Amino acid sequence: MIPIRDDAPRSTTPYITYFLIILNVVVFLYEATLGVESHAALNALLFQFGVVPRVDTAILSGSTELSLAAGVIPLFTSIFLHGSWLHVIGNMWFLWIFGDNIEDYLGHFKYLIFYLLSGLGAGILHILFNLNSGVPSVGASGAIAGVMGGYFVLYPRARVLTLVPLIVFFTFWWLPAWIFLAYWFVIQFLSGAATAIAATSQSGGIAFWAHVGGFGAGILMIKLFPPRPRRYSYGTW
Repeated sequence: MIPIRDDAPRSTTPYITYFLIILNVVVFLYEATLGVESHAALNALLFQFGVVPRVDTAILSGSTELSLAAGVIPLFTSIFLHGSWLHVIGNMWFLWIFGDNIEDYLGHFKYLIFYLLSGLGAGILHILFNLNSGVPSVGASGAIAGVMGGYFVLYPRARVLTLVPLIVFFTFWWLPAWIFLAYWFVIQFLSGAATAIAATSQSGGIAFWAHVGGFGAGILMIKLFPPRPRRYSYGTW
């Protein structure tokens, strides 16, 4: 199912959401130029700034001379890297639909912190389920999953216009947000469980556990952040 738009109102301009979308696209354009010039340069970028669980495992076990920063920094930088045009477009589309309302609720700065911490939670769970993986994990989907988790808590009764495939054709349904998001989460969880069974140290693909971790982090954190102060205008007599 593909979300088209939601009907949850907002009263502010989502500047941080716009900024994140632009930043992710610009970074991917830079990746694309590296890929044209040299695949080795692109791979070096992904291995340096993507999350490589085996590196984090080695750092925590003390079996490498790499510093703790070498494991922590990629948990944040990986959020701004993507593997393909479809990857970045899909992620930014979900951020466009769900991010504005969370930014409206939290305010710009707290929303950015929430986004980054959601990405951190996503990366940590991905590492825990792939301790020996040598494949770099990149993408904003874990952080965006946190935004979706926050949306699940705050706007469960909002409606999401959804493109739904029905065997040989597509139709549009207005679904309650909690149904759309719960369905999405279950798919990620089951897919993560399936890939965990068949995973090897060099298997790549979609980081489903990052999605699960981000969504869970968003649910747990959203109420820990106080909402932005509301401004009310009053008429005069």
